[in-house]
Amino acid sequence: MARQLIVAHQTAESPELIRHVHEVIAEDSEAEFVLLVPATPARELRTGETGPGQAIAGIRGGSAAALLRAAGAHVCRVAVGDRDPAKAAGAEVESHPGEYSGVIVVTLPAGFSRWLRRDLPHQVASRVGLPVTHVVAHSSGDAPVPAGAEHGLSRTGALQEFLQETQPR
Repeated sequence: MARQLIVAHQTAESPELIRHVHEVIAEDSEAEFVLLVPATPARELRTGETGPGQAIAGIRGGSAAALLRAAGAHVCRVAVGDRDPAKAAGAEVESHPGEYSGVIVVTLPAGFSRWLRRDLPHQVASRVGLPVTHVVAHSSGDAPVPAGAEHGLSRTGALQEFLQETQPR
């Protein structure tokens, strides 16, 4: 059984991540996931949120884990890590030696993503010594949904529609 570490924040509820998770599950039906959300300061988020980064990350992690589980993923744990996503991933992998078979780094598109400007996928790969898959969560130009806000998927039937749209074709 493979356990994948997902490193995401504003992109943790993206259709692209859900699609990628479906692909992983199609290859290994017993795949497990740990969702790691860095405690990014509110001023660095595109969502207009305020408050402590730890709290925002915790709310986002809980919401994203619920969505991933609804999509059929076995999310065994959600963790809030260091504000630096490379440090957070390194600490997570180091504190659970031999547990992970790979890391999924989910970013906003180039031009929007601070993580890509830092070359985060390569930073994580060199820090953890595991295969890293980079998933780009495309945006329509709108900021991601603030953590804890009324999510568009909460309207009647929207979650089911979303899950159907994210199924592999």
